[in-house]
Amino acid sequence: MTISSFDDLLLAACEQPQGQRLLLVFAAAELPDDATPEQRAGFAQGAGGALVPTMCVDKTPEEIGNFARLMQEADQFDAPWRVLFASSLSGAGDQPPASDAAEPALQGMVEAIKQGAFANMIAFDTVGNAIALA
Repeated sequence: MTISSFDDLLLAACEQPQGQRLLLVFAAAELPDDATPEQRAGFAQGAGGALVPTMCVDKTPEEIGNFARLMQEADQFDAPWRVLFASSLSGAGDQPPASDAAEPALQGMVEAIKQGAFANMIAFDTVGNAIALA
């Protein structure tokens, strides 16, 4: 299955034989203090910058429901973001892993994002479309 949207990810997670827990990290774009004038101009146009995690959560696909519901919940925290990173953990049988079991993996994602290492995650834009990061 090709995942081109966040809702595709939810569908794929629900189709797995093992219960899934999705790990989600919301990241904002910030411009470094030492940015060049060209970088500042690009950033003003919505390009470039460094991705900085602003909030994270783990949920089962059923707890999320769909991208629109997730966005309603995220908006309550008033933390601006530009990219949503997602990964998952498989449980045993049809049961997803417990939330406390997901904490180390979630913190690992936060640290990986800070280092610019996105290889094991799917990135989504603010409308839920999968995006590629260079």
